Amino acid sequence: MREQPEQQAPPVQRLRIRYAKRGRLRFTSHRDFSRAFERAIFRARLPMAYSSGFNPHPRISYAGASPTGAASEAEYVEIGLAQVVDPAAIHALLVEALPVGLDVLEVVESAGGSLADLLTGSHWLVDLAADPDVCAAAVATFLAAESVTVERMTKKGLREFDCRSAVIALSAAAHGDGTRLDLVLRHAVPAVRPDDVLTGLGALTDLVITGSPLLTRLAQGPLDAATGEIGDPLKD
Repeated sequence: MREQPEQQAPPVQRLRIRYAKRGRLRFTSHRDFSRAFERAIFRARLPMAYSSGFNPHPRISYAGASPTGAASEAEYVEIGLAQVVDPAAIHALLVEALPVGLDVLEVVESAGGSLADLLTGSHWLVDLAADPDVCAAAVATFLAAESVTVERMTKKGLREFDCRSAVIALSAAAHGDGTRLDLVLRHAVPAVRPDDVLTGLGALTDLVITGSPLLTRLAQGPLDAATGEIGDPLKD
């Protein structure tokens, strides 16, 4: 029989990390980031805890990653450590080890529970090359609809779903030479993304979007559906 691998000790400390994807690094996929993050951990020589089994992996949990191409000020990851350390020291080490554009903003000790369970909503800005009046009319039509069905290719094939039910708040205003949408989304299954909302706006109205919209996630965390506000998951 194959000899059983040594069982690893559980983490003695868990740290939650908020980081940003900025500039050209917004095109970093989740897989690209996870590779860069693991390399940064190795270079910084963090005292990581490891999983048990024949192929131990550092204890890293990712949650709520934004789509490739979207900028974000609110990406989150949790790590498990084999010894207790000062979160500020880990912050400094990761800032030095990660490339500019993948910027660590905050490191705190976990209060327990599931980080993913705290990420129930997101606040987005969407910059479009489109007329503000046309966008405002499209938004009003969208918000008046009970449901808006869109299609998107997923890992399980082409999927059809309602994108309207996930929209908590949506408004349009002139911004530069185009329009900025201010969007709050409830996290759902399947996940509704800002580009799904844009697809829904185009399906309902005559709105035509040229070029590539700039998507920026400002916040991600516990959603207050009554106010549309997104809380801070690192303080819950």
